[in-house]
Amino acid sequence: MVKVKICGITNLGDALMSVGSGCDALGFVFYKKSPRYISPKAASVIIRNLPKDTVKIGVFVDTPEKRIKNIARFCKLDILQFHGHESAQFCRKFKGYKIIKSFRIKNRIDLQHISEYKTFAWLFDTFVRAKMGGTGKRFDWRLLRRMNKLNKPVFLSGGLNAANVKKAIKTVQPDWVDVSSSVEIKPGKKEPAEVRRFIKAAKPVRRK
Repeated sequence: MVKVKICGITNLGDALMSVGSGCDALGFVFYKKSPRYISPKAASVIIRNLPKDTVKIGVFVDTPEKRIKNIARFCKLDILQFHGHESAQFCRKFKGYKIIKSFRIKNRIDLQHISEYKTFAWLFDTFVRAKMGGTGKRFDWRLLRRMNKLNKPVFLSGGLNAANVKKAIKTVQPDWVDVSSSVEIKPGKKEPAEVRRFIKAAKPVRRK
């Protein structure tokens, strides 16, 4: 069964609602230029009040190693997601953490470059100039048809919504789907009905 990550969490109400609706992970964006940015202090308060088995993913964009490690410890993150221009060597510096490396896709896949990243998982999002994520735009999913043969967990992001996520899963067969903007009232504020619709569409059987 595909797993669901709800990204861009900025408040406890949305976090608890998303977990209660059946998501498998929450994403916290520690990138100040993002409209979904959350401070480490605010994120830590939310995380302390979550069920213990909730997977907490920190999203970073070209952040210095020391700051990432400090935030990860302070917030008790489970997984680190690097959404910038981080090198394969940089991604190897975080022992004890699972790393997701994201790649923004235009109209082709550079598999040789991607394969240099020996991370826990790869995430594929849509390339939009001057925006590092949360664009609400999709790319050609057919480009990822080979990815499920590489024995690497794949996160699919970019333009997913309740109406198209089933088709996306059928086309790409990802391990995870990652959603943000399509389940929001505004950046950083989730719409409960849309979160539930998305999770119900993504999962054949809803978790309790």
